[in-house]
Amino acid sequence: MSEGGVATGAQLIDGKAFAAELRERIRQAVPKFHEQTGRTPGLAVVLVGEDPASQVYVASKHKATVAAGMESFEHRLPADTSQEELIALVRSLNEDDSVDGILVQLPLPGDLDEKAVVMAIDPDKDVDGLHVINAGRLANGEEALTPCTPLGSLMLLKDQLGDLSGLNAVVVGRSILVGKPMAQLLLAENCTVTMAHSRTRDLPNVVRGADIVVAAVGRAEIVKGDWLKEGAVVIDVGINRLAPEPGKERGRLVGDVATSEAMGHVRAITPVPGGVGPMTIAVLLRNTLVAASRRAGLAEPEGI
Repeated sequence: MSEGGVATGAQLIDGKAFAAELRERIRQAVPKFHEQTGRTPGLAVVLVGEDPASQVYVASKHKATVAAGMESFEHRLPADTSQEELIALVRSLNEDDSVDGILVQLPLPGDLDEKAVVMAIDPDKDVDGLHVINAGRLANGEEALTPCTPLGSLMLLKDQLGDLSGLNAVVVGRSILVGKPMAQLLLAENCTVTMAHSRTRDLPNVVRGADIVVAAVGRAEIVKGDWLKEGAVVIDVGINRLAPEPGKERGRLVGDVATSEAMGHVRAITPVPGGVGPMTIAVLLRNTLVAASRRAGLAEPEGI
């Protein structure tokens, strides 16, 4: 960085490498849990229907769980599964002592009530961090299971900046999956946090005041380079596919930030793909091990 804080060579944050290191630390911590409890942490994933993207996600989670030395329990249900059948399965997993984490793959097909299904999960096994009890615990500064993407984003920020205390942070996006928990995590790190969204008045000027920008609004390249403060660190959570260029079958993937423009301003930024995305499954494994440790009355493993 040059004098005056102007970025001269912005860094692309390698989320893939960070996630690989986190998964390795988790893999090394699992045998100690086994020594102390006589069992292995278990993650149960429930997939309803045959959505192709969901099938890919579930397969990736299964592979990563096994690679970390944990038990992976897959429950694949037909698309015509009833609400009562799905909630009955969730409740049986709540009672299963071999299961420490429960994840119901969203979106659910048909008329299934996603909120009701999430609410049926034991909050202490809610490794997606979506239950209102975990949201309330997070807001109150209590011990909670936190949604994977925002927690992974925080890890990347702290790796870049160390102590975040006193920094100005703007979160663009207000979803329960990313925006709201991200703001709570940043508040817990003593940042001054502004929640913004697509209807914020003079959004460019709001973003310009931020040392940290987390873009999670779901609009392709909505955040322009000249919106960003010189030397800011940017976490781009968005993943959007543009229309195909002439002669090509698929459009390229971009984030919520115009990365090429941003590179001339920022200190560091997560690329899309390869930035925040790889962190999500790694943090899911982390949450499963943390949930298992808490349920067993053990201290959380260090370094995860």
